[in-house]
Amino acid sequence: MKKKKQLKKKELFLKREYIGISVILIGLLVIISVFTNQGGLIGNSIKELFIGMFGIGGYVIPFYLVVLGMVYMRMGLNQVIHICLKTIPPLCIAALIAHVITYGEEHTLGLLSLFYWQQATFSNGGYFGGIIAEFLLTLFGIYGTYCLLVAITITWVLWAMDFPIVPWIKKNIFAQPTKKKSTYKKKTQVKKNIPEKKELSKQLKPIQETKIENLDYQEEKLVKKPVKTTISNSAKKNNSAKIEKKVEKDIETSVEFKSDLAIHPNYKFPNVNLLHSTTQPGSNSENEDLLEHSKKLEETLASFGVEAKVLKISRGPTVTRYEVQPKQGTKVSKIVNLADDISLNLAAAGIRIEAPIPGKSAVGIEVPNSESEIVYLKDVIDNDNFIAFPSNLAFAVGKDISGKPFIADIAKMPHILIAGSTGSGKSVCINTLITSIIYKSTPDEVKLILIDPKVVELSIYNGIPHLLIPVVTDPKKAAGALHWAVNEMTKRYAAFAENSVRDVTGYNKKVKDTTLKMPKIVIIIDELADLMMTGAKEVEELICRLAQMARAAGIHLVIATQRPSVDVITGVIKANIPSRLAFAVSSGVDSRTILDMHGAEKLMGKGDMLFNPIGAAKPLRLQGAFISDDEVSAIVNAIKLKFPVDYKEEIIESIINESSNLKINSSEEDELFLAATNLATTTDNLTIAMLQRNFKIGFNRASKLMTALEAKGIVKKGTKKVKTGEIN
Repeated sequence: MKKKKQLKKKELFLKREYIGISVILIGLLVIISVFTNQGGLIGNSIKELFIGMFGIGGYVIPFYLVVLGMVYMRMGLNQVIHICLKTIPPLCIAALIAHVITYGEEHTLGLLSLFYWQQATFSNGGYFGGIIAEFLLTLFGIYGTYCLLVAITITWVLWAMDFPIVPWIKKNIFAQPTKKKSTYKKKTQVKKNIPEKKELSKQLKPIQETKIENLDYQEEKLVKKPVKTTISNSAKKNNSAKIEKKVEKDIETSVEFKSDLAIHPNYKFPNVNLLHSTTQPGSNSENEDLLEHSKKLEETLASFGVEAKVLKISRGPTVTRYEVQPKQGTKVSKIVNLADDISLNLAAAGIRIEAPIPGKSAVGIEVPNSESEIVYLKDVIDNDNFIAFPSNLAFAVGKDISGKPFIADIAKMPHILIAGSTGSGKSVCINTLITSIIYKSTPDEVKLILIDPKVVELSIYNGIPHLLIPVVTDPKKAAGALHWAVNEMTKRYAAFAENSVRDVTGYNKKVKDTTLKMPKIVIIIDELADLMMTGAKEVEELICRLAQMARAAGIHLVIATQRPSVDVITGVIKANIPSRLAFAVSSGVDSRTILDMHGAEKLMGKGDMLFNPIGAAKPLRLQGAFISDDEVSAIVNAIKLKFPVDYKEEIIESIINESSNLKINSSEEDELFLAATNLATTTDNLTIAMLQRNFKIGFNRASKLMTALEAKGIVKKGTKKVKTGEIN
């Protein structure tokens, strides 16, 4: 089979060569005939035909044939067609212009023969140009034809250059007054990327600064623009992924949102200058260090018998990735096993190896920078990519491995699990997410439900108009809030069915009354472990129900925990939350719990993260954006002063009622509690070990049963409370 395919390919290649050579020879024959009188009878006939038919074009087309023949030999028919589509229109336009300039309005049919026989001059477009000009001059006259030719020429130039004229007009003409009113100062953004190794020494110059104009959120944000945006793939530079713009849609039922959506018609986004920013330009010494490290890396690998070349260097805020291409036949596992040795030779705190890089025949070796840079949230939010992002659930995550801003869409996640040890940057990430929503969405578009069992983390956001209810700090009320979200999801699906739509976007679009629009709801749980300790079974069921069905209803979950253990992040929860974000953790076991793979245990902390969105082959290494408590306070206070909050009392009452009806897990609700009570009444001395033996349970559950029996007064507390109890 392989031989047959090779023979077919060879035959096609030879056939293409034969045709290409033939076209080239024909072109050369025409060139000789047109420019000399040595072509004989056939040559003179060809000259008369080409110049008579095309006029001036008769001297150009022969060269055109030679070029097409060469292109056909090298690239095939498709490229020839593409070139013809790009070049034939200007040839036709040139012929028309030549004729119109020569003859003006003398456009009678009697002149058609003249167009052919005046072939020796350079002053007409030949018979072909004459026929087309005859038609146009008859219809439009001399001045109309000139205008038409100019319009056709401009249109062709724009099409050939692939220049988008409408967006350019909107940006440079209609948007000009708005830019003059902008209250922001222009800032610079440092772009850092070090390309192929062959050009490293040439291109490692002082990092250039690219000016990016800031837009005024307060004036321009209310008018959304269709744009192209980045989803920030670190391997592709300055490319933007096309994201379909989601339109909000209206709803007829859900009365509880009616008054809510009518209270902020003039909402203005907070000034971006409330956020801190800094510019940290690169230096020549840093570039020289990168070159030295690349040489050391090659030498280190060679000393262990691995021949490899550094193809590309990408310097990020925290780490630098060296793209290494090993010699063919080298096992990837051999490079992975050298992680500690590479770290020793480079004197690095710890390295991470990505083998291989998705979409590339290279291995990524990520080495921490000697000095890490802080990525301020303003640098990501006050950026064209964020301003032009089409979704109102934009999340300014931070910067990728090459230093480009990375923005994610919560609506496409559609739920995310955030985990990391204490001090790794988890709480800052949640503040970044909430602030991104505040800067991107009005209270009419997105509502927040914040659940904070730790009390102190999210309470600062109380009073902002985006909140549907006050920040929930009681674990019982947290379960009630989740229960309300499940009920709201059910109501929305019933409304979708009545209106024959599939999701909240279609529903809002169908209903004309803007006061009945359904906002999207983002539920943020700051510490899942505290909720699971209070009511694991109930909370797990509610979270799974929302994760399975809430996407179409416009309800999204953001769940964070600092204890990524299997009793907190259960298998059922993991299965229903596809997007994961891992900060630094203490062990590979915790990393596997979050990401289903190792890697998070090698992160540097302080915002260094691995982001694994839905559908990604491997996690992305990012540096999270930083926002301080002072910045959060300034933003919240600025919003509170201008836009008072209006909590939904009926929702609060519903949550209180639901929380009172929910069964919160304790030892008393344990199914073995009654059996343990019977055992206690028939036993002189009841111990935890006895409970373990009789019911075949673990120590923790037996201890909880003993505590519950003591609390009910069934068992007296002994001198050693944990070990023994005395029956009343």
